[in-house]
Amino acid sequence: MKYVLVLLAFLGAPVVAQTVPTSVPEMQLSFAPLVKQAVPAVVNIYTRTIVQSSRTPLQSDPFFERFFRSPEAGRPRVQNSLGSGVILSDDGIVVSNYHVVGMATDIRIVLADRREFSARVLLSDAESDLAILKIDGVSDLSYLSLRESDGIEVGELALAIGNPFGVGQTVSSGIVSGLARSGGMNGGGQGYFIQTDAPINPGNSGGALIDMQGRLMGINTSILTRSGGSNGIGFAIPANLIAAFVEQARSGAERFGRPWAGMSGQSVDADMAAPLGLDRPGGIIVSGLHPASPFLAAGLQVGDVVTAVDGQEVHTPAEMIYRMSVAGLGKKALVTRLRDGEQAELSVDLIAAPDDPPRQQTTLDARSVLPGMVLARINPAVLAELNLSLEVEGVAVLEPGDYGLRAGLRKGDVILGVNGMEVQTPDQIADILRSERQIGLVVQRGTRRLSLRFRV
Repeated sequence: MKYVLVLLAFLGAPVVAQTVPTSVPEMQLSFAPLVKQAVPAVVNIYTRTIVQSSRTPLQSDPFFERFFRSPEAGRPRVQNSLGSGVILSDDGIVVSNYHVVGMATDIRIVLADRREFSARVLLSDAESDLAILKIDGVSDLSYLSLRESDGIEVGELALAIGNPFGVGQTVSSGIVSGLARSGGMNGGGQGYFIQTDAPINPGNSGGALIDMQGRLMGINTSILTRSGGSNGIGFAIPANLIAAFVEQARSGAERFGRPWAGMSGQSVDADMAAPLGLDRPGGIIVSGLHPASPFLAAGLQVGDVVTAVDGQEVHTPAEMIYRMSVAGLGKKALVTRLRDGEQAELSVDLIAAPDDPPRQQTTLDARSVLPGMVLARINPAVLAELNLSLEVEGVAVLEPGDYGLRAGLRKGDVILGVNGMEVQTPDQIADILRSERQIGLVVQRGTRRLSLRFRV
């Protein structure tokens, strides 16, 4: 053997010291110890949701109702679904997806050791597709710690744990395939995601994506697929956003408080970059600012480019809102702004959308031609709730009611005028709809302006 080493050294070949495996663990690569550690903190979730059977407008008409009678008409029905969740504390805090538990009336959680518990929702948010649950009366549960998700890198090994297709708890392996994926995915969430090729299938929603230290990188939420099965493109909600949800849930918040930017903008593409003084595409160019915007108060102007929030680059509005949400309400964010080729940092207050001026929310009573419709004067809070454009003014439809639906109205519509009269408050509309029987509405729906006419 020594002659071989001398010959290799003489020939200039590198000498690599090798250790002969001396035990079974050294002879095999296995995720088993990691899985054994993490699996007890991943739970199966079974839900029941009572859904009211839909009725057509004709079913509510006294004459036509008899033609639509059936044993099932108008009866509530029960929908059962399944998903996964992750225990985040020994006293029973559990995170899952909104689309798994958000509308459920009964939630059962089954642990890896087959114990079952009922759970209640502490905080949920459809836009982020997250829900925080609580199992009452338990202690000493196994749980996963949260990973600082800004430190995650593409190429890291990852394990996905969940209950795909209801077959039982399953582990799949892969890597982190991408970061900062934004937009609406199949789960319903809007925002910022970790991409992985670890197989994720229906039932995995709400399950864990963990690193090689057993820390939670994110919650599996959706996949891109044409067949319904995994194609190796799955998405997880980052742990940093989950931490913000847990903090608000423990503080007793009933709704997730998301900082309001009061700003509209778009990603800077290659055609915009050079005129804006950028050597490459990146950042968000500001196209509009609400008068109450905290960005406006901090010194931002239309035409500025936002390139980073708290030192983290942002390239889409969804990324910027994610960074603001992670920082949290009541805090300050350091926003990097580019104007005329010069860079500056602005301190921006992270506030909720102001409910000012008062929304004057009104529910139309039985004297109205559209009883049950809920209206509100548009202010920043209403703009944020209904995801309306910053420049919209008028009266918003919060709930159309049965008669409003029949008249063609939808939630999020903005009523600009009634019977040729411009309206600014819900009370104006309420007065007109009590006294008139022939109604003409001018309604803005997105970028379209509609005329709705009906007679009572």
